[in-house]
Amino acid sequence: MARKAAARRGAQAGPPGTASEVMDALGAHADPERAVHNTRFFKTGPGEYGEGDRFLGCRLTDVRAVTRTYKNLPLDQVDVLLDSPFHEHRLVGAILLANRFRAADTAARAEVLARYLAALERGAINNWDLVDVSAAQVLGAGGEEELWRTLASTGSLWQRRAAAIATFAPLRAGDSGPSLRTARILLHDRHDLIHKAVGWVVRDVGKVDAAAQRAFLDRWAPEMPRTMLRYAIERFPEQDRQHYLRLPRRPASG
Repeated sequence: MARKAAARRGAQAGPPGTASEVMDALGAHADPERAVHNTRFFKTGPGEYGEGDRFLGCRLTDVRAVTRTYKNLPLDQVDVLLDSPFHEHRLVGAILLANRFRAADTAARAEVLARYLAALERGAINNWDLVDVSAAQVLGAGGEEELWRTLASTGSLWQRRAAAIATFAPLRAGDSGPSLRTARILLHDRHDLIHKAVGWVVRDVGKVDAAAQRAFLDRWAPEMPRTMLRYAIERFPEQDRQHYLRLPRRPASG
């Protein structure tokens, strides 16, 4: 009986596999027409934020199915995926790190966090979807606010977005402080993807602490980029939305 139970657990766990096997599995779901669409959707043209990124054209459902099959992929093989020029390979790598962190013990979490930070540093996690499926799960759950502040102050678009998204972890646990303090650091960021991320975070602060959200907006709405502000107040009653949108603009303060 014990041997049968162990066998069932082993079957459920699946083979560790290799990065090459993952790439082959994704290749079986490639769609050239969707790949062309994704190169436009993820802004891969010259000077755009995803410049040079390449796509297989896999559907997200297929990407996640492959990820489940290879959920025990060794971490050195995850790094191989993250260093691939193909977006879907890196997406599987990012999801695997997020899932691995969630299931790991304290010692293993430290290694996953270190690998995640290294991937961010070398530009392997380099588009908004890669950040958004992993930052809260790894950086948010495993990092500290000092780390998020450091990332929010870098010149890397993806590190800054990761810092904002990471704060969803404490926010979902009921603590809005890290989200609002990180939002303050990123308030005057010039990139549209940061405006959207910060607006999204401030919007969701209202689910946890509406008074803190309103206090932040009362203080900073006149300086917030328009996209950031619109995201932050999109769930407000129309009268309240118009109140914040009509506040006189104010130059950025220190």
